[in-house]
Amino acid sequence: MVVAMAVDALLGWPSKLFARIGHPVTWLGGLIAAIDAGWNRESDPPALRRAAGVAGALLVIALAVAFGWLLQSLLRFLLPWGWIGIALAGILAWPLVALRSLHDHVAAVASPLLGGDIAAARAAVSRIVGRDPAALDEAGIARAAIESLAENASDGIVAPVFWGALFGLPGILGYKAINTLDSMIGHRNERHEAFGWAAARIDDVANFIPARLTGFLFVLLAPRRAAALSCMMRDARRHRSPNAGWPEAAMAGALGVRLSGPRIYHGSITDEPWLNGGARDPLAADIGEGLTVYRRAMLLLAGLLAILACA
Repeated sequence: MVVAMAVDALLGWPSKLFARIGHPVTWLGGLIAAIDAGWNRESDPPALRRAAGVAGALLVIALAVAFGWLLQSLLRFLLPWGWIGIALAGILAWPLVALRSLHDHVAAVASPLLGGDIAAARAAVSRIVGRDPAALDEAGIARAAIESLAENASDGIVAPVFWGALFGLPGILGYKAINTLDSMIGHRNERHEAFGWAAARIDDVANFIPARLTGFLFVLLAPRRAAALSCMMRDARRHRSPNAGWPEAAMAGALGVRLSGPRIYHGSITDEPWLNGGARDPLAADIGEGLTVYRRAMLLLAGLLAILACA
């Protein structure tokens, strides 16, 4: 996992490589989309659609875990576990750690916002959040970017690394299957309320420990540690998600800003509670400070893993 983090921090996932072969997540997405199209029939009763969703989710996860086990077994057979085998396993895990991508996407919001280019900042933030960008002012854009940074630090880096550290390639591939299922069908809308039920519940379980670990990493590296810890312990459970509130509340306290709150999705206002509600609204500069906390937390995570690997 340390190798995977290091390679991704240096290279990301090159756009030329993506154009040629796509990305493992897009491959998983294609499989999930096919299952959704074939198994999620609107004519079926909700109970049957839920059962089909359970079967579909378990199938995707099982295939991902089996493929990871096959790769890991092949590596162990050809290269008995040593530094070469570890390095190759890390390279195979590299595409499943979105460390560089998350940083670059959030930094792409901060840059135009600092320069006063609201239109460009809205366009950049629309690539990482689902809320309506046209309604966002500077504070709304900064809030969306910081929330995305905090939540995706857990989902995109800490959680896959956590499961990969525990179970190797089967663990990290299985987690990415779970997370991709949730992002594609784990929505509470008419089409996926029943069919995506299992995907959402499995994702909640898989992210339970990583989300809290991410929050504590932010607390440890926060410029305001006491405020970050206090906010996380007080407000994390107020979030609509059982997991996302932990890194988001920790980041809110770390930066001394308020996050979450009401937002607009598809023209409708969603009245969400505030995290660190008594604080000020975030500004463009706070995105940069959030990125600093993120970089330090990821370095600490890699260092802790390296220590455990050498122990």
